Amino acid sequence: MPPDTEPTGPDPRTRQLHPRLARAGSLWRMKSYLRPYTARLAVIWVTSFTGIGIGIAIPLIGREIIDGPVARRDPGALLPLALLALALGVVEALLVLVRRWLLAEAVLGLETAIRDDLYRHLQRLPMSFHGAWQSGQLLSRVTTDLSVIRRFLGFGMLFLVLISVQITVVTVLLLRLYWPLGLLVAASAVPVVITSMRFERGYIDVSRQVQDEQGDLATVVEESAVGIRTIKAFGRGRHVFETFDDGARKVYRTSMEKVRLSARFFTFLEVIPNVTLAVVLLLGALAVGSGLLTLGTLVAFTTLMLQLAWPISSLGFILAMGQEAMTAADRVAEVLDTEPDITGGAQEPGSPRGHLRFEGVEFRFPGAGEPVLRDVWLEVRPGETVAVVGATGSGKTTLTSLVPRLHDVTAGRVTIDGHDVRDLSLPALRSMVATAFEEPTLFSMSVRENLTLGRPDATEEEVEAAIEVAQAGFVHRLPWGLQTRIGEQGMSLSGGQRQRLALARAVLSRPRVLVLDDTLSALDVETEALVEEALRHVLREATGIVVAHRASTVLLADRVALLLDGTIAHTGRHHELMATVPEYRALLSADLDGGPGTAGGPAGGFDDGFDDGMDDLDAEGALR
Repeated sequence: MPPDTEPTGPDPRTRQLHPRLARAGSLWRMKSYLRPYTARLAVIWVTSFTGIGIGIAIPLIGREIIDGPVARRDPGALLPLALLALALGVVEALLVLVRRWLLAEAVLGLETAIRDDLYRHLQRLPMSFHGAWQSGQLLSRVTTDLSVIRRFLGFGMLFLVLISVQITVVTVLLLRLYWPLGLLVAASAVPVVITSMRFERGYIDVSRQVQDEQGDLATVVEESAVGIRTIKAFGRGRHVFETFDDGARKVYRTSMEKVRLSARFFTFLEVIPNVTLAVVLLLGALAVGSGLLTLGTLVAFTTLMLQLAWPISSLGFILAMGQEAMTAADRVAEVLDTEPDITGGAQEPGSPRGHLRFEGVEFRFPGAGEPVLRDVWLEVRPGETVAVVGATGSGKTTLTSLVPRLHDVTAGRVTIDGHDVRDLSLPALRSMVATAFEEPTLFSMSVRENLTLGRPDATEEEVEAAIEVAQAGFVHRLPWGLQTRIGEQGMSLSGGQRQRLALARAVLSRPRVLVLDDTLSALDVETEALVEEALRHVLREATGIVVAHRASTVLLADRVALLLDGTIAHTGRHHELMATVPEYRALLSADLDGGPGTAGGPAGGFDDGFDDGMDDLDAEGALR
């Protein structure tokens, strides 16, 4: 399914109902995932009801055997009835085998389909959603909650219907066999129903609490795994363990409360059938002794009644499973019902040039009082590179994230070749724009798979060219070269190595607009110089926007844009801004060890050398 299309999933309107109805509605809407298995489910239901019929028929055949051939001492008539009972038992076993085989494939397919849609929907949701949700909560919804839904929709719902039918049919038969004892058995179901209703109310709340707390605990585990180096470096292993232990004990306490509720309920369900059976045997024996009941009828009656013991006992378990499934479906629906506020347009530009413009752009985070960016005007022509310079927290990264629509403007617009980026389809836009982030993200896959994430069809020559540009030749010295699998988040590599791989990945995608979010910050001086030299050749063929925290990075740019108080205050060449804008001069001075007025500061040798470098770039640009 394409990223811009809606996944099959719950209807957001259900969440406006009463909480209990919303939970039931969320689960009921999941039934749409069973539609591909309609024929298979029809066979499952037929075999299930046939199995119930056979199970009920066998005790009745037993009654005929006892009251007929056994009572009359007629061995000849016994054999056919015994063979019939045996044949029915074999058929019932085969039907159970068929049912389980077909059901397993259907429910696993259901779970896979829901998981695919949920994961696909997560990819469509904006950065604001992922920033607000804990990763562990999302993980528990994709794994644990879907398993709960699978168990109920696949097994629980089927058995809930079968058990209800079996209880009804058997109760009617018991009343027909001997109505006084039948009424006794029916009356014993009343306390079970009352207790089930009370159990349900408490079980819903505690089940949701357990599932939420498990999500919180998964978040702690995930964050600890990602941040293990920081934890070890600061010696905070004990503190992290205590945090985990507190969460684990909270899950334990809530789970034990859930167990206590279940234990009381299921114990009660076990007691009622056993007490009823004892009373039935006593009264039935008296009825047989007085001639009101035949021995075969009593045996059939008790056998049928024992068939009610498991359904009545498991009824509570299945109802509890249903409550858990409704809670899980409600938690999954929270994600599926979240509408993405960034959706693609319909335009597909044919031959993009990469002419980038920010036109009166404003951006504020949801709920924020003040905008991060306001009235931003900036133009970057095809083949031109602009460095964005500003203090920490001034909104440089936010500005660049508006280009590939990781965030959307709240006022104004961003255009590429005159097209508002909101009118372009997301695949088309993100094929034109490549971003290398300050904090590179690598995945637990091979080096080559990480490099070709944006260009799966890249040739070996193109991959090698991107590696050369990013000065990432270290990959050939890894144990298996480009096929070496790097650990989660690339933690087996140094920060500089991760940045070079991320840069090579961005270069390999051959974008029309290349965004470098302080991508060179983790490189040593020598490697940075080599990367910058190679990037100059790449940037000649693309529109470049470079976030610069270091003075040396500005060398890549044709022009510099100074971001002050959320807006572009000045644009121009480096030496012009150095001469006329004190704020710009102060920002670059802060990057130097010497500071202003020293031998290494802007007032000394660095400034002269830097301007010489810019003059060289100007001359090179003029020759082009």
